[in-house]
Amino acid sequence: STTATVTKLLLGNLDSMQILLLGSLFAVIFLFIINCIKGNLKEIKNYKLEDYFKIFIIGILGTFLYNLFLYLGINTMQASQAFIINYLWPIMTVIFACIILKEKITIRKIIAIIISFVGVIIVSSNGNLLNIEKNSIIGTIYCILAAISYGLFSVLNKKQNYNKFTSMMLFYLSSFCISLIYCLCAKKTFIPETNQLLGLLWIGIFTSAIAFTSWALALEKGDTARISNIAYITPFISLVWTSVILKEKLSIYSIIGLIIIILGIFIQMKNNKKEVKL
Repeated sequence: STTATVTKLLLGNLDSMQILLLGSLFAVIFLFIINCIKGNLKEIKNYKLEDYFKIFIIGILGTFLYNLFLYLGINTMQASQAFIINYLWPIMTVIFACIILKEKITIRKIIAIIISFVGVIIVSSNGNLLNIEKNSIIGTIYCILAAISYGLFSVLNKKQNYNKFTSMMLFYLSSFCISLIYCLCAKKTFIPETNQLLGLLWIGIFTSAIAFTSWALALEKGDTARISNIAYITPFISLVWTSVILKEKLSIYSIIGLIIIILGIFIQMKNNKKEVKL
């Protein structure tokens, strides 16, 4: 829930790619330590070249493109709005599950998707559909692209079923490598100041490595549907952080839009064996 707030603060002096570079590096280091403790590193030796290629591609989607688009969205519009729109990713996961995993599309899922997109329109327009600011449109596009990237990442990751801890480390390694190449070519090398370093450590370790590791452990130990419901408290807490720390005004339209987005997500999660499949 602190991702939007910390990123917005860092974007005052750094650009999205620089944040992604060091954030990914710190995530790799932390996950390397976790894998050492768990004794998972030996599994990497069993991966074939094909596996590394798949992991690299999946990593580009889930850790590079997702974070890059999210950071660009946060930089373009209010952090609270960007983070809310980003929560379209569960709906995107459903769409790609239907396309890639051949899961059945149902009327319930279609209704849920439509409802969630209505929520996005309310958040991005801030209640003024006839006069949407250019920055809001661009920021919304970035955040939707982030949601698409993470939805596709989630489905492909589920399909391949690699070890969650080793694969996540390699995902962030691919993100770090691409970010490093870009920063070197664009001559965007930099030495972070102390306060920036603390923010980058927070982004890399807590909101990336620890968050993903904790999420993997939670899904491994408990019921997926129930645990997923708990995750939807995140954007509400994010609104508190952006309001208190960034002093962003809590728009009633952001809250209404968020509620509508999550309503759509809950509708598509509900299981009904009698519903019509298309």
